[in-house]
Amino acid sequence: MNTSGISARPDTIAAVATAPGAGGVGVIRISGPLAKHLLERIFRPSSPRFAGFVPRKMHHGHIVDDRGGTLDDVLTVFFPGPHSFTGEDVAEIHGHGGPALLHTVLDAVLDADISATSGAEGGRVRMAERGEFTRRAFLNGRMDISQAEAVAELIASPGAESARLASAKLEGLLGKRVSELRDRLEYLRQRVCLAVDFPEEESECLPPAEFAAVAGEVADALRGLLAAYERARIWREGALVALVGQVNAGKSSLMNALLGRPRAIVTECPGTTRDYLEEECRILGLPVRLVDTAGLREGSEDPIEREGMRRGREKMQEAGLVILVLDGERLAALSERECDLALRAELEALDGVDCSRRVAVWNKADLAPLSPELRNRAEQTLGMICLPLSARTGHGLEELCSLLAGKVRGGNASGPDEGEIAPNRRQARVLEQALSELTELKREIAAHIPPDLCGLRLDTACVHLGEVIGLNSTEETLNAIFADFCIGK
Repeated sequence: MNTSGISARPDTIAAVATAPGAGGVGVIRISGPLAKHLLERIFRPSSPRFAGFVPRKMHHGHIVDDRGGTLDDVLTVFFPGPHSFTGEDVAEIHGHGGPALLHTVLDAVLDADISATSGAEGGRVRMAERGEFTRRAFLNGRMDISQAEAVAELIASPGAESARLASAKLEGLLGKRVSELRDRLEYLRQRVCLAVDFPEEESECLPPAEFAAVAGEVADALRGLLAAYERARIWREGALVALVGQVNAGKSSLMNALLGRPRAIVTECPGTTRDYLEEECRILGLPVRLVDTAGLREGSEDPIEREGMRRGREKMQEAGLVILVLDGERLAALSERECDLALRAELEALDGVDCSRRVAVWNKADLAPLSPELRNRAEQTLGMICLPLSARTGHGLEELCSLLAGKVRGGNASGPDEGEIAPNRRQARVLEQALSELTELKREIAAHIPPDLCGLRLDTACVHLGEVIGLNSTEETLNAIFADFCIGK
């Protein structure tokens, strides 16, 4: 793996590898040349027949401090490099999952002086940095960078669908596909080089039509990967659904009803929600980021309330679906003309939101039922579906959830396919850059630009595809990728 001179550091690192908080079992991971020596220093086997660590086999015993005092009853396992997660010697200590106990054991690992037993200079272990175990796996050739990113994506998956997407990349499917496409472009680069070096040999370069066809096939494949990215976004990131409407329409009550718990404060006082609230939930299996925005009203003198409304409008523009919450009790008390005017005013709040991204609910339907005639008039005036609903009783909630999930999912109703290859945001951005170069390449071929100049486009496209799998990765790129990893991974 060419990483522009970057190499894994030879020191030994350690960290808690299990999630924060109390648990039945906690794991401490150690990686580096001193991993085995450290276990020999702080581990006391319970079996008198113990004759040393057998690779990939659990051994029962106790972890002791530097005075020989017992810290925890544990299982330990040793993975010799290069056949380990990081490609280095790796040791794991599986003990009880209490946070205080885990960190006591970790302190023993970090404080243990093993110079005398290992003969190594600086015979101590240091705390691992974010993502450093996975980073070492990449630097030691155990995985490409797309697989390394998939580790973090798998851990952060909000649901089974996004976990499947991450698992496919962890298996190397994206890296393999991108490598295949890059190899096809490399073939074209070789033919260009031959044409430049031996201009008298016309047969050395592909005919323009065939040259353009190969580049076009690679471009179509990149478009397919980018389309998969768009399809997978809602499963990976969660669909953003914004609740908007006038003050006291019942947005916070609806949010609480969808969440199934009282997250937003609900009172009779207008303007209770001064800023947007965002919560994650699942609606019919779909990961959703639900946003309760500040109530809209004209002429507010409160600068905090005005700022809350501004932020709410920003979220509304970002949302994949906007739910306009109408105060059915207020609207039902108006005359027909006044109701139409009020609905048009409500519609103005959705300025800039595409019709396919919005739906209305007639809230408080338990107090003011939505008649067929009134529903028809509201839908004609608003230009969108209007569902009767009571956030207080739950009436109409199931129908709203079905509509919401259907609209957000679009044609991808069943989630991602098994083994579907879907790039993440960084990878998609790089693939877009490669596609842009190939689009320009096709235009230059049609314009009969000389092969050596066309080759510049191929060079750049290959570099971008290499970035997806980690070829020629810079320190800055790696730091950005691993910055969001947890310490133990």
